[in-house]
Amino acid sequence: MKLHGRKIAPGRAQGPALVSRMGISFFGGVDPDTGVVVERGHDLEGQSIAGKVLVFPSGKGSTVGSYTLYRLKFNGKAPAAILNAECETIIAVGCIIAEIPCLDQIACEQLHSGDLLLVDGDNGLIETQEGPSR
Repeated sequence: MKLHGRKIAPGRAQGPALVSRMGISFFGGVDPDTGVVVERGHDLEGQSIAGKVLVFPSGKGSTVGSYTLYRLKFNGKAPAAILNAECETIIAVGCIIAEIPCLDQIACEQLHSGDLLLVDGDNGLIETQEGPSR
């Protein structure tokens, strides 16, 4: 399957999808040293975002979240790419400064954790291969 989105931050990446139906706050919601989601009650709580194509509706929380994305990249724990239904400023700035490919205007409900995603942030294209659990 191919999906098209709007380019927020350029670059190319691939990896397994990690899909959340909830917004993510990087400041306080993700440990910048481990890449693990620590927000209590979040549907990804306890899971690592490192090296994954992280798919979620939109960001939330403090503007420090942009810097947290940069710290994740610096620590080698950043997602390979980020896909949103609607990217807001915190996520956009974080992806740009950390050089994480990012697209929005994506039909996130069509993607599932474990799918292999190829993200072309330069051209706004996502190619999917279904994961083994589907």
